Amino acid sequence: MNVILGAAIILACLAIGFLASGGNLLALWQPYELLIIGGAAFGALMISNPMKITLGVLKSTGALLRRSPYNKQLHLELLALLFDLFTKMRREGMLAIESDIDDPASSPVFAKYEMVTRIPGAVEFITDYLRVMMIGSIAGHELEALIDAELEALHNEASQVPGAISRVADALPGFGIVAAVLGIVITMSHIGGPPEELGKHVGAALVGSFLGILAAYGFAGPTASLLEHKNRDEAKFFECIKAALIATLNGAAPQIAVEFGRKVLYPETRPTWAEVDERMRQR
Repeated sequence: MNVILGAAIILACLAIGFLASGGNLLALWQPYELLIIGGAAFGALMISNPMKITLGVLKSTGALLRRSPYNKQLHLELLALLFDLFTKMRREGMLAIESDIDDPASSPVFAKYEMVTRIPGAVEFITDYLRVMMIGSIAGHELEALIDAELEALHNEASQVPGAISRVADALPGFGIVAAVLGIVITMSHIGGPPEELGKHVGAALVGSFLGILAAYGFAGPTASLLEHKNRDEAKFFECIKAALIATLNGAAPQIAVEFGRKVLYPETRPTWAEVDERMRQR
Protein backbone atom coordinates (compact mmCIF):
# COMPACT_ATOMS: atom_id res chain seq x y z
CA MET A 1 0.00 0.00 0.00
CA ASN A 2 2.76 2.44 0.89
CA VAL A 3 4.44 1.76 -2.49
CA ILE A 4 1.31 2.73 -4.41
CA LEU A 5 0.66 5.71 -2.15
CA GLY A 6 4.24 6.95 -2.43
CA ALA A 7 4.27 6.63 -6.23
CA ALA A 8 0.94 8.45 -6.43
CA ILE A 9 2.28 11.32 -4.29
CA ILE A 10 5.40 11.66 -6.46
CA LEU A 11 3.47 11.72 -9.73
CA ALA A 12 0.66 13.93 -8.41
CA CYS A 13 3.02 16.55 -7.00
CA LEU A 14 5.05 16.63 -10.22
CA ALA A 15 1.92 16.94 -12.35
CA ILE A 16 0.32 19.64 -10.19
CA GLY A 17 3.53 21.65 -9.96
CA PHE A 18 4.12 21.39 -13.71
CA LEU A 19 0.55 22.35 -14.59
CA ALA A 20 0.53 25.23 -12.11
CA SER A 21 3.62 26.60 -13.82
CA GLY A 22 1.83 26.63 -17.16
CA GLY A 23 3.17 23.33 -18.48
CA ASN A 24 1.45 20.86 -20.78
CA LEU A 25 1.48 17.26 -19.53
CA LEU A 26 1.42 15.95 -23.08
CA ALA A 27 4.87 17.47 -23.58
CA LEU A 28 6.20 14.97 -21.01
CA TRP A 29 4.87 11.99 -22.95
CA GLN A 30 7.94 10.89 -24.87
CA PRO A 31 7.66 7.12 -25.43
CA TYR A 32 10.90 6.89 -27.40
CA GLU A 33 12.81 8.52 -24.55
CA LEU A 34 11.28 5.95 -22.21
CA LEU A 35 12.30 3.19 -24.60
CA ILE A 36 15.90 4.40 -24.71
CA ILE A 37 16.23 4.81 -20.93
CA GLY A 38 14.28 1.70 -19.93
CA GLY A 39 15.87 -0.51 -22.58
CA ALA A 40 19.39 0.65 -21.76
CA ALA A 41 18.81 0.16 -18.04
CA PHE A 42 17.43 -3.35 -18.51
CA GLY A 43 20.27 -4.27 -20.85
CA ALA A 44 22.81 -3.04 -18.31
CA LEU A 45 21.03 -5.07 -15.63
CA MET A 46 21.34 -8.22 -17.73
CA ILE A 47 25.01 -7.59 -18.53
CA SER A 48 26.03 -6.95 -14.93
CA ASN A 49 24.14 -9.81 -13.25
CA PRO A 50 23.56 -13.55 -13.66
CA MET A 51 20.15 -14.45 -15.05
CA LYS A 52 19.02 -15.64 -11.61
CA ILE A 53 19.40 -12.12 -10.20
CA THR A 54 17.81 -10.49 -13.25
CA LEU A 55 14.77 -12.73 -12.82
CA GLY A 56 14.82 -11.96 -9.11
CA VAL A 57 14.59 -8.25 -9.89
CA LEU A 58 11.54 -8.89 -12.07
CA LYS A 59 9.92 -11.06 -9.40
CA SER A 60 10.58 -8.47 -6.71
CA THR A 61 7.71 -6.39 -8.10
CA GLY A 62 5.26 -8.71 -6.39
CA ALA A 63 7.17 -8.52 -3.10
CA LEU A 64 6.91 -4.72 -3.15
CA LEU A 65 3.12 -4.84 -3.22
CA ARG A 66 2.76 -7.54 -0.55
CA ARG A 67 2.73 -6.64 3.12
CA SER A 68 5.66 -8.03 5.07
CA PRO A 69 4.70 -11.25 6.89
CA TYR A 70 7.20 -10.53 9.67
CA ASN A 71 4.77 -8.92 12.08
CA LYS A 72 4.05 -9.34 15.78
CA GLN A 73 1.58 -12.19 15.24
CA LEU A 74 4.11 -14.23 13.25
CA HIS A 75 6.77 -13.72 15.90
CA LEU A 76 4.29 -14.72 18.58
CA GLU A 77 3.58 -17.95 16.71
CA LEU A 78 7.30 -18.58 16.23
CA LEU A 79 8.03 -18.20 19.93
CA ALA A 80 5.13 -20.50 20.81
CA LEU A 81 6.43 -23.13 18.36
CA LEU A 82 9.92 -22.95 19.83
CA PHE A 83 8.49 -23.23 23.34
CA ASP A 84 6.56 -26.38 22.37
CA LEU A 85 9.67 -27.98 20.89
CA PHE A 86 11.92 -27.03 23.79
CA THR A 87 9.37 -28.23 26.36
CA LYS A 88 9.05 -31.59 24.62
CA MET A 89 12.84 -31.90 24.51
CA ARG A 90 13.17 -31.06 28.19
CA ARG A 91 10.42 -33.39 29.40
CA GLU A 92 10.96 -36.38 27.13
CA GLY A 93 14.56 -36.01 25.96
CA MET A 94 16.10 -34.93 22.68
CA LEU A 95 15.07 -38.12 20.89
CA ALA A 96 11.43 -37.26 21.51
CA ILE A 97 11.49 -34.68 18.72
CA GLU A 98 13.20 -36.98 16.20
CA SER A 99 9.96 -37.69 14.34
CA ASP A 100 9.07 -33.99 14.34
CA ILE A 101 12.30 -32.89 12.72
CA ASP A 102 12.52 -35.85 10.33
CA ASP A 103 9.04 -35.23 8.93
CA PRO A 104 7.83 -31.73 9.87
CA ALA A 105 4.94 -31.93 7.40
CA SER A 106 3.26 -34.65 9.49
CA SER A 107 4.42 -33.33 12.87
CA PRO A 108 1.55 -32.39 15.21
CA VAL A 109 3.78 -29.70 16.72
CA PHE A 110 4.53 -27.89 13.46
CA ALA A 111 0.97 -28.39 12.24
CA LYS A 112 -0.30 -25.98 14.90
CA TYR A 113 1.78 -23.11 13.55
CA GLU A 114 0.92 -22.63 9.89
CA MET A 115 2.05 -19.00 9.89
CA VAL A 116 5.58 -20.14 10.65
CA THR A 117 5.60 -23.11 8.29
CA ARG A 118 4.58 -20.84 5.40
CA ILE A 119 7.76 -18.78 5.76
CA PRO A 120 10.28 -20.07 3.18
CA GLY A 121 13.17 -21.88 4.85
CA ALA A 122 11.88 -21.45 8.42
CA VAL A 123 11.05 -25.09 9.14
CA GLU A 124 14.25 -26.32 7.51
CA PHE A 125 16.30 -23.82 9.52
CA ILE A 126 14.77 -24.94 12.82
CA THR A 127 14.94 -28.67 12.12
CA ASP A 128 18.50 -28.59 10.78
CA TYR A 129 19.90 -27.13 13.98
CA LEU A 130 17.73 -29.23 16.26
CA ARG A 131 19.12 -32.23 14.39
CA VAL A 132 22.68 -30.98 14.97
CA MET A 133 21.91 -30.61 18.68
CA MET A 134 20.36 -34.08 18.81
CA ILE A 135 23.04 -35.97 16.89
CA GLY A 136 26.13 -35.02 18.82
CA SER A 137 27.75 -32.89 21.47
CA ILE A 138 28.29 -29.34 20.31
CA ALA A 139 29.21 -26.29 22.35
CA GLY A 140 27.10 -23.15 22.32
CA HIS A 141 29.79 -21.04 20.65
CA GLU A 142 30.26 -23.70 17.96
CA LEU A 143 26.56 -23.77 17.15
CA GLU A 144 26.49 -19.97 17.11
CA ALA A 145 29.37 -19.86 14.64
CA LEU A 146 27.63 -22.40 12.42
CA ILE A 147 24.36 -20.46 12.43
CA ASP A 148 26.17 -17.17 11.81
CA ALA A 149 27.83 -18.67 8.75
CA GLU A 150 24.46 -19.65 7.32
CA LEU A 151 22.85 -16.32 8.19
CA GLU A 152 25.69 -14.49 6.46
CA ALA A 153 25.19 -16.61 3.34
CA LEU A 154 21.44 -15.93 3.44
CA HIS A 155 22.06 -12.20 3.88
CA ASN A 156 24.50 -12.07 0.97
CA GLU A 157 22.06 -13.88 -1.28
CA ALA A 158 19.11 -11.70 -0.24
CA SER A 159 21.10 -8.49 -0.81
CA GLN A 160 21.87 -9.33 -4.44
CA VAL A 161 18.51 -8.20 -5.84
CA PRO A 162 18.30 -4.83 -4.02
CA GLY A 163 21.98 -4.32 -4.81
CA ALA A 164 21.33 -4.85 -8.50
CA ILE A 165 18.41 -2.40 -8.42
CA SER A 166 20.51 0.14 -6.57
CA ARG A 167 23.21 -0.03 -9.23
CA VAL A 168 20.60 0.47 -11.94
CA ALA A 169 19.31 3.48 -10.01
CA ASP A 170 22.83 4.94 -10.05
CA ALA A 171 23.00 4.46 -13.82
CA LEU A 172 19.56 5.83 -14.73
CA PRO A 173 20.53 9.55 -14.67
CA GLY A 174 23.36 8.69 -17.08
CA PHE A 175 20.95 6.92 -19.41
CA GLY A 176 18.74 9.98 -19.18
CA ILE A 177 21.66 12.06 -20.41
CA VAL A 178 22.20 9.58 -23.24
CA ALA A 179 18.57 10.00 -24.28
CA ALA A 180 18.95 13.78 -24.05
CA VAL A 181 22.07 13.74 -26.22
CA LEU A 182 20.31 11.67 -28.84
CA GLY A 183 17.47 14.17 -28.74
CA ILE A 184 19.92 17.03 -29.30
CA VAL A 185 21.38 15.14 -32.26
CA ILE A 186 17.89 14.98 -33.74
CA THR A 187 17.42 18.67 -33.00
CA MET A 188 20.63 19.56 -34.84
CA SER A 189 19.37 17.74 -37.91
CA HIS A 190 16.42 20.17 -37.94
CA ILE A 191 18.48 23.27 -37.22
CA GLY A 192 17.16 25.07 -40.25
CA GLY A 193 13.52 24.43 -39.40
CA PRO A 194 11.01 26.72 -37.74
CA PRO A 195 11.55 27.67 -34.06
CA GLU A 196 8.43 25.74 -33.01
CA GLU A 197 9.86 22.51 -34.37
CA LEU A 198 13.26 23.12 -32.77
CA GLY A 199 11.58 23.85 -29.45
CA LYS A 200 9.64 20.60 -29.66
CA HIS A 201 12.81 18.56 -30.22
CA VAL A 202 14.77 20.36 -27.48
CA GLY A 203 11.89 19.78 -25.07
CA ALA A 204 11.83 16.08 -25.90
CA ALA A 205 15.58 15.89 -25.29
CA LEU A 206 15.25 17.58 -21.89
CA VAL A 207 12.45 15.19 -20.94
CA GLY A 208 14.97 12.37 -21.38
CA SER A 209 17.15 13.81 -18.60
CA PHE A 210 14.07 14.42 -16.48
CA LEU A 211 12.84 10.84 -16.84
CA GLY A 212 16.23 9.33 -16.04
CA ILE A 213 16.59 11.35 -12.84
CA LEU A 214 12.97 10.74 -11.82
CA ALA A 215 13.25 6.99 -12.38
CA ALA A 216 16.48 6.85 -10.37
CA TYR A 217 15.57 8.90 -7.31
CA GLY A 218 11.80 8.54 -7.35
CA PHE A 219 11.39 4.82 -8.05
CA ALA A 220 14.47 2.59 -8.49
CA GLY A 221 16.39 3.91 -5.47
CA PRO A 222 13.41 3.74 -3.08
CA THR A 223 12.56 0.27 -4.41
CA ALA A 224 16.03 -1.00 -3.49
CA SER A 225 15.73 0.57 -0.03
CA LEU A 226 12.34 -1.05 0.60
CA LEU A 227 13.64 -4.48 -0.39
CA GLU A 228 16.56 -4.00 2.01
CA HIS A 229 14.09 -3.25 4.81
CA LYS A 230 12.17 -6.43 3.99
CA ASN A 231 15.41 -8.40 4.05
CA ARG A 232 16.28 -6.99 7.48
CA ASP A 233 12.89 -8.08 8.79
CA GLU A 234 13.51 -11.60 7.46
CA ALA A 235 17.01 -11.69 8.98
CA LYS A 236 15.66 -10.67 12.38
CA PHE A 237 13.18 -13.56 12.24
CA PHE A 238 16.01 -16.07 11.82
CA GLU A 239 18.15 -14.32 14.45
CA CYS A 240 15.29 -14.86 16.90
CA ILE A 241 15.42 -18.60 16.20
CA LYS A 242 19.19 -18.57 16.61
CA ALA A 243 19.09 -16.87 20.01
CA ALA A 244 16.49 -19.29 21.34
CA LEU A 245 18.34 -22.38 20.08
CA ILE A 246 21.65 -21.32 21.62
CA ALA A 247 19.98 -20.51 24.94
CA THR A 248 18.41 -23.98 24.94
CA LEU A 249 21.73 -25.63 24.13
CA ASN A 250 23.29 -23.74 27.04
CA GLY A 251 20.73 -25.23 29.41
CA ALA A 252 18.12 -22.47 29.70
CA ALA A 253 14.56 -23.43 30.58
CA PRO A 254 12.13 -23.31 27.65
CA GLN A 255 10.46 -20.06 28.73
CA ILE A 256 13.85 -18.40 29.32
CA ALA A 257 15.15 -19.63 25.95
CA VAL A 258 12.09 -18.16 24.27
CA GLU A 259 12.75 -14.89 26.09
CA PHE A 260 16.25 -14.81 24.60
CA GLY A 261 14.64 -15.05 21.18
CA ARG A 262 11.98 -12.45 21.98
CA LYS A 263 14.52 -9.85 23.02
CA VAL A 264 16.29 -10.06 19.65
CA LEU A 265 13.22 -8.79 17.78
CA TYR A 266 12.61 -5.18 16.82
CA PRO A 267 10.41 -3.42 19.44
CA GLU A 268 7.75 -2.64 16.83
CA THR A 269 7.10 -6.32 16.06
CA ARG A 270 8.14 -7.81 19.41
CA PRO A 271 5.36 -9.43 21.46
CA THR A 272 5.30 -8.54 25.13
CA TRP A 273 6.17 -11.05 27.83
CA ALA A 274 2.48 -11.25 28.77
CA GLU A 275 1.43 -11.90 25.16
CA VAL A 276 3.97 -14.69 24.80
CA ASP A 277 3.01 -16.19 28.14
CA GLU A 278 -0.69 -16.16 27.22
CA ARG A 279 0.01 -17.73 23.83
CA MET A 280 2.09 -20.51 25.40
CA ARG A 281 -0.78 -21.33 27.76
CA GLN A 282 -3.04 -21.90 24.75
CA ARG A 283 -1.03 -24.91 23.56
